[in-house]
Amino acid sequence: MRQTTTLLARFKSLGIAAMTISALALSTPAFSQSPPTDVIKQVKLSEPQIKGFIAAQADMAKISEKMQGAASDKPDPKIQAELETIAKNNGFKDFGEYDDVAANISIVMAGIDPQSGNFTDPIASIKKEIDDVTADKTLQEKDKTQMLSELNEALKTTQPIQFPENVELVKKNRAELEKVLQ
Repeated sequence: MRQTTTLLARFKSLGIAAMTISALALSTPAFSQSPPTDVIKQVKLSEPQIKGFIAAQADMAKISEKMQGAASDKPDPKIQAELETIAKNNGFKDFGEYDDVAANISIVMAGIDPQSGNFTDPIASIKKEIDDVTADKTLQEKDKTQMLSELNEALKTTQPIQFPENVELVKKNRAELEKVLQ
């Protein structure tokens, strides 16, 4: 039960990170004009992209704080320009590339066990959690139903890792990534 709760908390915290990334992405014209999609564009990560992502986090966090105070559906051109500048100053061609890198890092980080550092494919991990929750006799039926519903929804929207080499690259930089993502 504790392991299941921990995994769900990890998925929820990564979901919050993904929503922040999505909010930043939606503030740029290129993203706001295209229809929303649940499919993340998977890209092959490079060491310079990981380092650029890490270097950009302090500035991106400041922008995210600014956006939380604003309650507007219309993207702020000043914030859009700041996002582009931060991305370019950290080695990305534009904010779109930064956003793709951030999403791909999040996918891998979601599959890394915090204690062992081992990676489990997100789909395999969710399937195991479904089996664990189903077999758990200590859960109340209401809680079990809700957890299974959330896990099955996550299973529907989770993509397999298209670039397995991203796993080793993220694991190599894991300590730095965890530090800046807290």
